[in-house]
Amino acid sequence: MDFNLDETQQDLRKLAAEVLAKEDGERLRQAGLMSVCVPEEAGGAGLGPVEMAVVLREVGARAAPVPVLPTLVSTLTLAHCGTLDQQRRLSDGATVALREPGRAPADPPLTTARPVDGGWALTGRKVSVPYPGGWVLVSADEGLFLVESPPTIPEYTSTGEPAATIALDGTPAERVAGPEAVTGARRLFMAAVAAQASGVLAGALELTTGYIRTRKQFGRALAEFQAVTMQIADVYIAARALDVAMWSAAWRLGEGLPADQDLALAAYHVSEAFKALYTCQHLHGGMGLDVTYPLHRYFAQAKHLSHLLGGADAQLDLIGALV
Repeated sequence: MDFNLDETQQDLRKLAAEVLAKEDGERLRQAGLMSVCVPEEAGGAGLGPVEMAVVLREVGARAAPVPVLPTLVSTLTLAHCGTLDQQRRLSDGATVALREPGRAPADPPLTTARPVDGGWALTGRKVSVPYPGGWVLVSADEGLFLVESPPTIPEYTSTGEPAATIALDGTPAERVAGPEAVTGARRLFMAAVAAQASGVLAGALELTTGYIRTRKQFGRALAEFQAVTMQIADVYIAARALDVAMWSAAWRLGEGLPADQDLALAAYHVSEAFKALYTCQHLHGGMGLDVTYPLHRYFAQAKHLSHLLGGADAQLDLIGALV
């Protein structure tokens, strides 16, 4: 694959960077960044997984607390398997409910869907549902479903962003697609989390590199000490490893090629990225413990994204099963 972005992708990255620099979530919608994965016939740009990754990497690079990830995952999933009516009605996106208590992200869902009076009813629990409220795209044993404003139980997140557990008990639902679509939604979700984590690590690396170049001890910049250069090099290697796995997975998804191994590897490196944030924090010394300093936002978001994928051990188990 060619890791260089094409002209459209470069323009998209530049636009996302400019809008996110203003830290105004509403401008994301006004600029069309929240609808880049909505099909053209439904009013969007009709772009795919690589473009989703481009936008989310810029979100991560600024550790921006905005609901871009669930919006892009839900709209791209509907673009792949939803009806035109569903794509139009949810062109502003929905949140996604794919994780279940005590289950690895790759495990089949235990949530059940049963036909009821010409419709469907869902029973089960979903956890770590980001930005709850409004429509939710839910995975179940019979496929993907849309649920409007289900009951929620608030959860605490390291970033302070809203999340919830969703309790479904015979809750009315609208079917999107069959069981085969659940795997596709999971793959897009993993790619999206990896893309945002890639940006988080890139942003933290830039911040830390700038700090050690200017911070002095014993009359010398920290960057002049060999131990410091070795540690920041480790962070750079972790960032590059995540980048390569993430872009490869996103490209393969966009090309319709098998991507499970690349996704599992990218997900593993998301957990490694969280470890790299510890190094960034250490290199900042006392500043790294200040919750008002920008590095704290990156650290919190890296922890949150790692949690969404189940941690390193879950990914190693998945990699072992795949190879």
